[in-house]
Amino acid sequence: MTTQEPDLMRRIASIAQDSQISPDDRLQQILKLTNDHSTTGTDGVKNQQQTDGDTAPGSDLTPAQKLSLITSNLQETLNPEIIEDVLNKQSRAPVIYWGTATTGRPHCGYLVPMLQIATFLRAGCRMKILLADIHGFLDNLKAPIELVKHRATYYQHVITALLRAVGVSVSRLEFVLGSSYQLSQAYVMDLLRLSTEISEHDAKKAGAEVVKQVENAKLSGLIYPLMQTLDEQYLGVDVQFGGADQRKIFALAKDGLPRIGYKERAHLMNPMIPGLTGGKMSASDPDSKIDVLDPPELVTKKLKKSFAAPKEVEGNGILSFVEYVLLPASALKEGGTPRFVVEQRDAEPLVYSDIEKIHADYKADILSPQTLKPAVTAALNTLLASVQAEFQASPEWQEVEKMAYPPPPLSAEELKKQQKKDAKKNKDKGSKRPAVGEVRTQPDGSVAAPTEEKQRQVDVAGSAEEAMKDLKVDRDKK
Repeated sequence: MTTQEPDLMRRIASIAQDSQISPDDRLQQILKLTNDHSTTGTDGVKNQQQTDGDTAPGSDLTPAQKLSLITSNLQETLNPEIIEDVLNKQSRAPVIYWGTATTGRPHCGYLVPMLQIATFLRAGCRMKILLADIHGFLDNLKAPIELVKHRATYYQHVITALLRAVGVSVSRLEFVLGSSYQLSQAYVMDLLRLSTEISEHDAKKAGAEVVKQVENAKLSGLIYPLMQTLDEQYLGVDVQFGGADQRKIFALAKDGLPRIGYKERAHLMNPMIPGLTGGKMSASDPDSKIDVLDPPELVTKKLKKSFAAPKEVEGNGILSFVEYVLLPASALKEGGTPRFVVEQRDAEPLVYSDIEKIHADYKADILSPQTLKPAVTAALNTLLASVQAEFQASPEWQEVEKMAYPPPPLSAEELKKQQKKDAKKNKDKGSKRPAVGEVRTQPDGSVAAPTEEKQRQVDVAGSAEEAMKDLKVDRDKK
């Protein structure tokens, strides 16, 4: 942590606790403060203008080495020649953006893009992270409009904590709130222009793997991919980065932007790792993922129940997590050398530095699900410990969590069950006295006993006669 970061945290906490500022203004001020800090070093000089004694990230790499690093560990790259042109002909750092709709609680699958972002930073790229609050609202109303701003703040906390957990400085990141520019007149006009060029069929196809698919879908699901296309222009980037599930939206952007006079961008895609149950890891399916704030005992329970067929590598979510999270994370923390240790009961630990050897041992049953899962559990709990320590040390983050993810209201069926349970619990067992559960101690020391007419009170400090008088039943009502 730099000498400025404690001061930054104090200033953020001060803004968060200022009740005179609206929630929207608080978020905008916090984002501005973070971004100002991200472009300024500890001596107040812009990070891009390094002092004589400092080395800019990626300055020790050739353009070819930078390109190789940028495109490493990806599933697919579209138009890498755009990045080559920036590196070779324009002689500058590529500007990349990664966006996330602020909907469900971020899970450990987010470590996959975070580790790739760490690679981009190592290659000297400039990195923008879009907190796509309006996208979250558009995606079949996944996030109510009154919650998206709180969730954007929560996401920023999680993302910065995850990057710190793998030893990456967040000083060179720029966070951008989608609604800070997506409601502007120019953006809306360009969105309308783009809508005249893209068919309903193409917009629906583009969002098929990202936007929630339902019968009689809302029009918002068609606007979503158009906005993601337009964000490339308004964020001023050379490259958009995302998961392989974004490919159809990337293809739409590649074709759509030139139609309204804007240049085409490159696109980078990381692989999608399977969830714990074998399907896609999703924030909406608690059994498929591990929340970054899940306590160690819950992480252990979820991984113990996770699906991992013996000797099968393909579609194995646990092995994919080792490949795309634990090995790269250990390399960042261990100075470049990946390390994954599997303890054995009656033998020396198995120590791995590459996924090929892990796969070979798993296929040969040298490494089994029974030994793999505890090793993954230990490594992941170690990785999450610093994230959870940050959460426990941040009253602002804790408060934001409550506002971003309040307990959901009971469904009609759950409400009916709760009412029956309460009625049974509070049923008068035949005596002429308040039912069990109705009498409650009040702050002033009295005891409240509600009736149909009013709430009678018994002063515990009063006389027995007064108490009996207050509890007397109206015989006329017999």
